[in-house]
Amino acid sequence: MSRFLADFIIRHAKLILLAFAILGGLAAWSAQQFKIDASADTLLIKNNKLFVETQVVNERFSPQEFILVAYKPKNHALFSQRTFNDIQQISSELTALPRVGEVTNILNVPLLTLTDELDPNLEPDQLTWQANRYSAEKMREVFTDHPLFTDLLVNQDQTATAMQIVFKPNKELLDIQSQIIAIQKKILDNENGELSEQDEQKIEALKTKAQPIEEKLKETRQQEIKQIYQIIKPYKDDSDLYLGGAYVLGQQMIDIIQSDLTIFGSAIGLAICVILFLLFRKIRWVILPLLCCGLSVILTVGLFGLLDLRATVISSNFIALQLILTLAVVVHLIVEFRQREEADDEASQQALLRQTFINKFKPCLYAGITTSVGFASLIFSGIQPVVSFGWMMIVAMGVSICVSLLLFPAVLASFKRKGDSHESRFSRYIVSSISGFTLKFPTFIVLTTLVVGGGAIFGILKLDVENSFLNYFKESTQVRTELEFIDQEFGGSTPLDLIYTIPEDERRDDLVMSAKTIQTLQKIQHVMRQYDATGNITSVVNFTELAKKINQGKPLTEYELTVIYKLLDESLTDQLLGAYFNPENNQLRISTRIQDSTENFNRAEFLETFRSDLDMLDISPDSYSLTNLFVLYQDILQRLFASQIMTLGLVFCALFVVLLVIFRSIKVALIAVLPNILTTLVILGVMGWLSIPLDLMTITISAIAMGIAVDDTIHFVHRYLEELNGRNSHNDADNQAAIDKTFKSVGYALIYTTTIIAIGFSLLSFSDFVPSILFGLLTSLAMLLAFITDTTLLPVLLKKFVKRKSTSPAS
Repeated sequence: MSRFLADFIIRHAKLILLAFAILGGLAAWSAQQFKIDASADTLLIKNNKLFVETQVVNERFSPQEFILVAYKPKNHALFSQRTFNDIQQISSELTALPRVGEVTNILNVPLLTLTDELDPNLEPDQLTWQANRYSAEKMREVFTDHPLFTDLLVNQDQTATAMQIVFKPNKELLDIQSQIIAIQKKILDNENGELSEQDEQKIEALKTKAQPIEEKLKETRQQEIKQIYQIIKPYKDDSDLYLGGAYVLGQQMIDIIQSDLTIFGSAIGLAICVILFLLFRKIRWVILPLLCCGLSVILTVGLFGLLDLRATVISSNFIALQLILTLAVVVHLIVEFRQREEADDEASQQALLRQTFINKFKPCLYAGITTSVGFASLIFSGIQPVVSFGWMMIVAMGVSICVSLLLFPAVLASFKRKGDSHESRFSRYIVSSISGFTLKFPTFIVLTTLVVGGGAIFGILKLDVENSFLNYFKESTQVRTELEFIDQEFGGSTPLDLIYTIPEDERRDDLVMSAKTIQTLQKIQHVMRQYDATGNITSVVNFTELAKKINQGKPLTEYELTVIYKLLDESLTDQLLGAYFNPENNQLRISTRIQDSTENFNRAEFLETFRSDLDMLDISPDSYSLTNLFVLYQDILQRLFASQIMTLGLVFCALFVVLLVIFRSIKVALIAVLPNILTTLVILGVMGWLSIPLDLMTITISAIAMGIAVDDTIHFVHRYLEELNGRNSHNDADNQAAIDKTFKSVGYALIYTTTIIAIGFSLLSFSDFVPSILFGLLTSLAMLLAFITDTTLLPVLLKKFVKRKSTSPAS
């Protein structure tokens, strides 16, 4: 097979180059359709009940799409004419944006506490600053400990205020989403939590219909965020202004990821060029790897664009991973070719290429298969973004193997032999030193492995699952500053809703809400306030507290509350209560925001304690549900952690089976899988010891570590068996000689790939995006660990347990 392919590639080199040129051009065009999607639903599990509940609740209580603009004066008081003028001007400019419905601020909200009673004929606009031009002192007094607006429009210290930009909904999109939700609601009623095939098809058809609208809306939002920054820019000399909101965060994440891809992709590419030149000292050995890597990435991205496979925050580093995997294959081919060239002065270029391809086809193919198996294990996690990442990496690996094995010989076949290949003295010294150390101290290596492995297991036991968007960004970045300010000063950043269903015995036709129901809500809010992490809490209770303040400090009776509710203008009632009370379904909503910046905050523990505290209040779990972003992300994190354990076990088993098929020896397969297990365990152990949590961005690191480690293992084992089987005897001296020759052949490739990748990806430590920093450093560490285990533990085990008589001709 390998001989036939080698001859075919060499004979038809120009045709293959032409085919790649055409495919590359088509892929480059298709790559324009490739997208990064940082929206919340890309991180969710298909038919997730919590997600469906959140969608139903959002539709029922109609929370609006909004962006917050926080304003903090530098040299003048918050409640001053200067502030009022700025807010008026900024709000006026923001309102001029086509999609903005209104801009809610301290100047245009109804200040109901300034009236003596709740008059049914009250016009809300009559009690605003805009209508009455209240004094600064009066405004300060009104907003001090305001039941509704403190932590919402004014912070506790009264040093900053917020403008809420409320956007008009897209009615067509809203209608499509309502139809989708109506179908998805069936999941909540089904015991198996699944939809019929017909319902799935309907949802897919509706999503296809919604997609162009969503794409246009996404582009509009991007432009709006840029326009808002431009509007507030002139006011930054005298005040600090910050933006906040889910869509702002999503856009900022996309901007940073795209920036990292451009800046650090270029930096890593440049570093790889420099290192390749220093190692091989020839321009062709720089251009050829870059050509293979570049074409692999273009073809893969083009294919993803064509198939509409989108990168999420979990899979955003797939390009960097593909560079690693492609480069590893190409470097092995280069080293083999140079060694063939050095060993045979008379052979032609075509003969050298033929022998290189024959020698490296199987190990490169095996390495590709085993790496794909590692990523394929992610498909069985049951978590959609992880499944997508698994498929993306399988496709990327397939493309890399095809490009490397076809393009490399096709390009070289077009050139004449140079005849100047040899390894540097320094490289020879390094290889000789490592080989000598490994053969001289096998006992020390095994004992060190056991100690390191034990330490790694203890580190894994310290691993935690957490997800703080705030910690995704360096403290020096603008996005971190904005997130932190709004999180701390305006009542948190991650929404959490409690939906309370009024019990049957508390529902009365003559009352809008019973006193007992109000008391239950008050108890729940009291419990919520006990936690350091809960910020702003809003519900019907806040309305009753406002009514009490208006009523000279006397609480309203349930009958008075009913009369006022029915007599007040419908628009005012909807403004005050619409988002918190749904009489049709007898449901009440308590909305809170979790402060992401809370130190040592354990999200899983918080939810467990909260539910336990509600049980102590005799509030039945059946009477309430927790929804929204906080619960959704916590749920997926827990599932990711569980899937990580399952995936690790599965990948080790699958890898063992594939190695068994390749080498046809249980002993060899077991030995080959050990360095991969150790590399993965040490990576996870280091994360545990350094308190790096498993989150949405680091959860796939074990599969990545496995993918990196197995490549080196395959090449080393394959060459060792080849060297061993080429000998006539099977004594220890032959084993040692086989190890030595293996080092002198694939050892150089292992050193070169490790050096290039470790140095190149460590550059990501300069990123502003913390997950990119961790990815770069952990990837570099995985590369170093894979090299260490494959050049120490692996040869020690092979020499001790794998003799010539136990190998088979398959290798």
